[in-house]
Amino acid sequence: MPESDQPEPDQPESGKAGKPKRKHSFFVEVLILAAVALVLTFLIQTFVARVFVIPSESMERTLHGCAGCTGDRVLVDKVVYYFNDPKPGDVVVFQRPSTWDQHGGAGRSSNPVVAWIEDIGTQFGMVEPSDEDVVKRVIAVAGQTIECCDDQNRVMVDGKSLNEPYRFMPGPDAQQDVFAKITVPQGMVFVMGDNRNNSRDSRSQGGGGVNGFVPVDNIIGKARAIILPPSRWQGIGDHNPQALSAPAWQTGIPAGLGIAAAWPTLWLGRRVRGMLTAGGRSAPR
Repeated sequence: MPESDQPEPDQPESGKAGKPKRKHSFFVEVLILAAVALVLTFLIQTFVARVFVIPSESMERTLHGCAGCTGDRVLVDKVVYYFNDPKPGDVVVFQRPSTWDQHGGAGRSSNPVVAWIEDIGTQFGMVEPSDEDVVKRVIAVAGQTIECCDDQNRVMVDGKSLNEPYRFMPGPDAQQDVFAKITVPQGMVFVMGDNRNNSRDSRSQGGGGVNGFVPVDNIIGKARAIILPPSRWQGIGDHNPQALSAPAWQTGIPAGLGIAAAWPTLWLGRRVRGMLTAGGRSAPR
């Protein structure tokens, strides 16, 4: 083979050829992973979901926060209200409105990173829960008129009594605290605690009335589930108190209609299939 046709030996690349790539030490890799995890956790808690501590008993027995017990840690969905407004029955976490009474409890740093670290500490019991974040249930929304109470001591919205299976009263003869009729303005909601007479909410905060409303913009998210302690793992209901339950005989109507409609549908289907099949057959021999 002529020399010109012989393949030339591989030429080493610039002086670095064959030199192994420098690997990060194990310690550096751990630091990088930890930093990435912290950033992701920060982004998730800021924009997607976040864990809150229930520090008071105003939502008993839906959420535990009673004196002497372990306060529930709840997972709050922050995405749902990007696209929808809060609805009656939603259990929501919100920032205390400026019109509400300020208790002077633990606050949070104005630095978002430091505040986030404080929130993490709260979840493990190392930092006192913030007094700025409150959890209650939405009872009425913009345009609705709410008052208390009917002759069975039930809250009324737009003149209709509410169905509130989550309501907790200390005894069979206990009566809800009465408050004056009021209409919820645009951009606001009326909230109450499930532990009805042991909750300071829209009925009394800031003296009640217009000062008791919560701006929709203050709502952080919807409480979805209890994640700690493990013995309390469960979802958080969002029963709409304005949707009255139908009598038992009415709940069977859809199923009955479905069964009744199934017979003529099945018969018609067989007739059509028979006609199509007959049309495609050859003459009998």
